[in-house]
Amino acid sequence: MQPPPGVQPPPDAPEHATAPIEWRRLHKVTPLLNAWKAAAVLLGIAVWNYSEALAELELPVLQKALFVIGAIVLGALVGLGYGALAWRRTQYGISNESVFLHSGVLWRQQRHVRLDRLQAVDVTQPLLARLFGFSSLKIESAGGAGSNLTLSYLTDDEAQRVRNEILARAAGVKQREQPEGGPPVEAEAAPERQLLELSSGRLLASLLRSAGVIIAALAVVAVVVAVIVTDTFRYAAGSIGGVVAAAGYVWSRFAGEFSFRIGISADGIRLRHGLLEAKARTVPPGRVQAISLSQPLLWRGKDWWRLRMNVAGYGGETGQDATTVLFPVATTQEVRQILPLVLPDLGTDSPVETLDAALTGTGEDHGFVTTPRRARFLDPFAWRRQGIRVTRTAVLLRSGVWWRYLAIVPHERTQSLGIKQGPVERRVGLADLEFHSTTGPVLSKAYHLDVDVARELLLDLAERSREARRHAAPERWMAQAEQPVAPAFLRAGYAGVLPSTPDRSAQ
Repeated sequence: MQPPPGVQPPPDAPEHATAPIEWRRLHKVTPLLNAWKAAAVLLGIAVWNYSEALAELELPVLQKALFVIGAIVLGALVGLGYGALAWRRTQYGISNESVFLHSGVLWRQQRHVRLDRLQAVDVTQPLLARLFGFSSLKIESAGGAGSNLTLSYLTDDEAQRVRNEILARAAGVKQREQPEGGPPVEAEAAPERQLLELSSGRLLASLLRSAGVIIAALAVVAVVVAVIVTDTFRYAAGSIGGVVAAAGYVWSRFAGEFSFRIGISADGIRLRHGLLEAKARTVPPGRVQAISLSQPLLWRGKDWWRLRMNVAGYGGETGQDATTVLFPVATTQEVRQILPLVLPDLGTDSPVETLDAALTGTGEDHGFVTTPRRARFLDPFAWRRQGIRVTRTAVLLRSGVWWRYLAIVPHERTQSLGIKQGPVERRVGLADLEFHSTTGPVLSKAYHLDVDVARELLLDLAERSREARRHAAPERWMAQAEQPVAPAFLRAGYAGVLPSTPDRSAQ
């Protein structure tokens, strides 16, 4: 494939990569969209270092305002100049094996992401870029956050075309030949079917029912009462930081998870969300390493669950960032619709009953192995709730009484296993069984098992993991097909759970 006019392979490009790669540039508006960053930095330096001196100067307010505006303009010009140099030195290319990015002005960087290690492709629209119709493309790799590539900026249409091309090549879809003398053949987007959409009302109600928001509200009430009683504001001054932090948490959750939608297509799970910064993510089949479902006490009356996931390449984002969220607030019925997208076969003949027992059950019903009775002094409330269930395809780990928690780890995604004992556990013959997967928010551990049971489970699960990896689906899930076909997760489900029409009524 020949490079377009005016775009030649970098002189330091790898020899094996020059021929099959079409080298391209980012959009010409990229330096302008990045210029505000330098302006913000210089403005911050000016305010931090010279704000007091500026306030003491006996100058009219207009002249002081002109000084501030001048700092902003100077920063923007510096950023624009450097951004223009960086833009001319930045090129990206796509081959059948990798995505390449060459960049840098003072220090040159040559990076690439192998398509067989591709974990997700995100299309992000920051507020400023969104206003002018531009997007940023982030390519997530299994190598961690440092190995990811970001292409900023492309037009919205170009970002979608590049995303479709990368996913098609990663899936192994055979590309059509470019007609001689004709325009390049564009990869077609896989048809998408929306499954669920989260309403803003449910999202806001879930935040108001969170413990952090309630504690913050009570703290504000306490401060107001203290101010009224003591007739002084000294108590309010010390609480400003906490109030701002609580408000920031609520806003980041609301803005990040606003209009959250989950859909399915042949190239993976489609996730879209965001208020000010719109994000569209595509997670290819088999890339989710582990799933967690959590239910705070105040959500129990509404039957709500929060679904999160570990995906290699998201770099251990264990906070509340929406990147690791599979669905923010789902009912049990919606959970039964979402989980088959990640784990088509739960590995049991009664998947719905097993899932219900994992979410809300106690004791040994449906094959769960629980904490023995002698561990009551360690877990006086949770010892009957804590349990592990091994199926043909995955392991289910439940815990928590007031805050219910369930972790699901497919056998082929288990990296390693370990047994951990503290001094008290050793004396009473108990042990924790730990599951090691990629870094992320999902914590996978079976607490306070009988030590002999833990050893037997470790050996059994190690063998199941080896066998599952041996029979795992190929990385390029469409490589054997002449035409794109729906992978297994589009055709399977938990006993009539997967709906045939999109459900947009998540109220």
